[in-house]
Amino acid sequence: MRHLLFILVLSLASHCLTGQELNVTVKISAPNLVTVDPQVFKSLEQDLTNFYNNTKWTEDEFEDHEKIEASVNINIKEEISPTAFVADFFVQAVRPIYKSNTKTQIFSFADNGVRFVYREFQPIQNSFNNYIDPLSSLLTFYSYMILAFDYDSFSPSGGDTYFQIAQNIISTLPLTVVEGTGWDGSTRDRLSRFNVVKEMLDPRARPYRQALYEYHVKSLDKMYEDAAKSRAVMSSAITAINQVHTSFLNSAIIQMFCDSKRKEIVEIYKGASRGDQSKIFEMMVKMDPARTPEYSKIK
Repeated sequence: MRHLLFILVLSLASHCLTGQELNVTVKISAPNLVTVDPQVFKSLEQDLTNFYNNTKWTEDEFEDHEKIEASVNINIKEEISPTAFVADFFVQAVRPIYKSNTKTQIFSFADNGVRFVYREFQPIQNSFNNYIDPLSSLLTFYSYMILAFDYDSFSPSGGDTYFQIAQNIISTLPLTVVEGTGWDGSTRDRLSRFNVVKEMLDPRARPYRQALYEYHVKSLDKMYEDAAKSRAVMSSAITAINQVHTSFLNSAIIQMFCDSKRKEIVEIYKGASRGDQSKIFEMMVKMDPARTPEYSKIK
């Protein structure tokens, strides 16, 4: 059963559950293209929605309220041919905070300048263990990364299986697909697909992943009980992540954490003591210096 600890906290009865794992909203825009029939992108949008939401991704069973909420926004930037395009993909996923009406972002990934081929009504298939085509591999990769980050937020290193599947997807790709496309380590973009999954499986990231679990389960999910105590746990988690930053300089995963949690951390620490505010401000600025003005709102 998915996220056992969270389910126990919710006091759900143990019984057989059914259903797919993802609830993904797909939106495709092509503001600058005039030659391709807009229906092509409507078909692609529907194909992707069906692919994500009608595929069984894990061996676990999910109830409707447990489904992972995510979005895939695709901005078509260039038409290479009637079936070949360049687009920016933006993938996000959230999970609920216990006894709260709010949700927390667990995965945020911008994948810019992606080249892909799509012929209307072509099948998009789960490519977790074998290569079918570049678009299927890309979309399958996103699915398992969403699952991995979600599972990591409910149990220590709970996403291992799914990070390994994501890495396996990369290993099945032919060289003609891999080179210079974000699937290998040659790109200058540290937030590439290759780098993110590689870092999450790196032993140096273990304290980071433990901290993610504590940030979510032992802090956010406990805020309703004792905000001050939960902030203290969050401070410890952020301290651990900052220590990973020190030993794992310029890592993609630290930047992903900052991008996902920046606004949330600012809001939570507005109510903290002056000492805690200063401590968190210094650590977040160290990890995310480009956003210093935003962290100044903590004080």
